[in-house]
Amino acid sequence: MRIERRAVAGRPARRTAAGIAVVSTAALALTACSGGNASGGGAGFADELDPEEEISLSLAWWGDDDRANKYEEAVALFEEQNPNIEVDTNWIAFDDYWPARNTEAASGSLPDVLQMDLSYLRQYGGTGQLADLSEAIDTNLDTSGFDEQLLAAGAIDGAQYGIPTSTNTLALFYNADVLDEIGVEPPAEGYTWEDYAAFVEEVEQAGSGEDPAIYGSGDYTTTFWFFCQWLIQQGTEPFTEDGELGFTEAEMTEFLELGSDARDAGIFFPIEKTKQIEPLGGFTVSEAASEMSWDNFLAGYVAETEQDIRMLPMPSGADGPRMFWKPSMLLSASANTEHPAAAAALIDFLVNAPEVGTIFGTSKGNPAVAAQRDAMEVEPGSIDEQVVSFEEEVADLVTEPAPIPVEGFGAIEAEYKRLGEELQYGNVTVDEFVTQWFAFAESNVGQS
Repeated sequence: MRIERRAVAGRPARRTAAGIAVVSTAALALTACSGGNASGGGAGFADELDPEEEISLSLAWWGDDDRANKYEEAVALFEEQNPNIEVDTNWIAFDDYWPARNTEAASGSLPDVLQMDLSYLRQYGGTGQLADLSEAIDTNLDTSGFDEQLLAAGAIDGAQYGIPTSTNTLALFYNADVLDEIGVEPPAEGYTWEDYAAFVEEVEQAGSGEDPAIYGSGDYTTTFWFFCQWLIQQGTEPFTEDGELGFTEAEMTEFLELGSDARDAGIFFPIEKTKQIEPLGGFTVSEAASEMSWDNFLAGYVAETEQDIRMLPMPSGADGPRMFWKPSMLLSASANTEHPAAAAALIDFLVNAPEVGTIFGTSKGNPAVAAQRDAMEVEPGSIDEQVVSFEEEVADLVTEPAPIPVEGFGAIEAEYKRLGEELQYGNVTVDEFVTQWFAFAESNVGQS
């Protein structure tokens, strides 16, 4: 497996990533329980940062060249304001990032500050690899500008293991040009899951005579995050506080059966065609009029379709949409950092400094705090402006904290997708889907 490491103009690379090997969660837990090196010689999280102490921090993230350039620019500003602190940077592609962190965690050598994904927060936070940043709040870390629900998405059992850098939320995207072409109105404000099913059927009927045919949507019941969204609307937390599944086989069955009539009648965008055009999809080739996804996908949809793509809140349940902010990423500190105060100060700078908002814009999602959102240079009518406006419009509908995934989330999400394709092909029934998925989850939840 290859590590991608590139120097960025103006800030030479100063550190080489360790070799990569996959280790088990048991190894992570063993290392954490062995005591590690909690807070070696530097000031603690709650102590004032000493401006005279020469400090070297490590910072790691996943991303591409563009994100690397932005991080390097932000880090250069931090170093300029904190001349006693040098930050060694390290970045690689997402798929390589977690094996690298796994190796470091096994030896208690995670970077002082690292970019964190919500799906991995419990794996690293729950095994003692991450510091509880609560201690730094009000001294080296300011969280006063954060939405409470968003900040809570980085906490487990009261310990703040991650600070959100930015947000996104689920949305229903629709292609206004396609709907105009076939004479169908988009779902009305306050629409329900049942209303959406009726809309999908109406589009299929109106678009069946087009060449190629226009469909209302793909089978939205076969995406795990949409199931989580629906569960929350039923008053069910997808995952328990102790990292177990919080839903039943009956609830999964009920959600999957929301699509049974459309699936049986061939109303959804065909799975056979979906596989033929991958990595594109029915929506991105303008043959499906709508699709649910994260709101920061707008730029990609517009680029692919070159059409008028608009967003609506997710369908409502009995108590309304009950949406949630999902941190598009978080920043965490190693439990073994020797410079807790400096690590907290670096996180504080990256999530709060207005200059960082100007540098990143919405490239990591909508900045989490107003100071960074206000500092963005957003062109009127731009994609950035549309994403920001959408999140402002749905802010009152966001009433729930983001579900914090269980350990093994990646595997159970992938199995849900695989079985979803089998369901669409007609190779399994809903009952068989549910039975097989729960059997898989039983041996994978709690595994990394």
